Amino acid sequence: MAIKTYKPVTPGRRGMTVTDYSVLSKVEPERSLLESLKKNSGRNSYGRITVRHKGGAQRRKYRVIDFKRNKLGMDAEVMTLEYDPNRSAFIALIQYEDGEKRYIIAPDGLNVGDKVRSGSDADIKPGNALALADIPVGTVIHNIELYPGKGGQLVRSAGNMAQLMAKENGYALLRLPSGELRNVSDNCMATIGVVSNLDHENVNYGKAGRVRHMGVRPTVRGSVMNPNDHPHGGGEGKSPVGRPGPVTPWGKPALGYKTRKIGKSTDKFIVKRRNSK
Repeated sequence: MAIKTYKPVTPGRRGMTVTDYSVLSKVEPERSLLESLKKNSGRNSYGRITVRHKGGAQRRKYRVIDFKRNKLGMDAEVMTLEYDPNRSAFIALIQYEDGEKRYIIAPDGLNVGDKVRSGSDADIKPGNALALADIPVGTVIHNIELYPGKGGQLVRSAGNMAQLMAKENGYALLRLPSGELRNVSDNCMATIGVVSNLDHENVNYGKAGRVRHMGVRPTVRGSVMNPNDHPHGGGEGKSPVGRPGPVTPWGKPALGYKTRKIGKSTDKFIVKRRNSK
């Protein structure tokens, strides 16, 4: 996947890059697979902001994605490759032999006209979905279920992949993009290949407005606030934070603070944590 650059005709264009969408199909999205998407701007059901720095954003429709890949033993043809405003990866519209259409996350290398299949009889090629028990060790995979039948939850963003390291006692050992080694039931489904749009991480937005279109509001440094607004605030000039380490506006450690519950029931499935030596 290529990246387009621009001539610096304006300050915003200087250094700006965008993903080259020429490989995608120039079609309208499948209307039967669209749903309205209500904005909440980081607010909960009481209307209180629980996630800061969210708001605005371009209006968009949600594309219903088939994360379960549970239509087994039937070939589907890739009709289009499309942009999805709700995720970094591209999506593919597939049509099964019985006429049903679904959206799936498009793996790298999938092209219009290709055939994809789900089930134990599927070949090991990008876009096909199988249970982990049926996938050879060493295969690169994405869209991985954590619980059988729930749908893919792991490794779904652009350019990501996991690797199947081993299979033993009904579990598959996966190496996730973070470096974590984790056991997952080998009855869980996964899709072969690397997620599409590999160059997404190399895109330079170029100006603040593009980020506002994505629904991200400005983040103000605590050190430029007043003491009543942030623990880092106050002082003459550029003052230090005045604490052993940086903290959030509510006094919690901002760096290296573990939020995972101690003794969580799924700890037994994690063989190696992402941040362990």
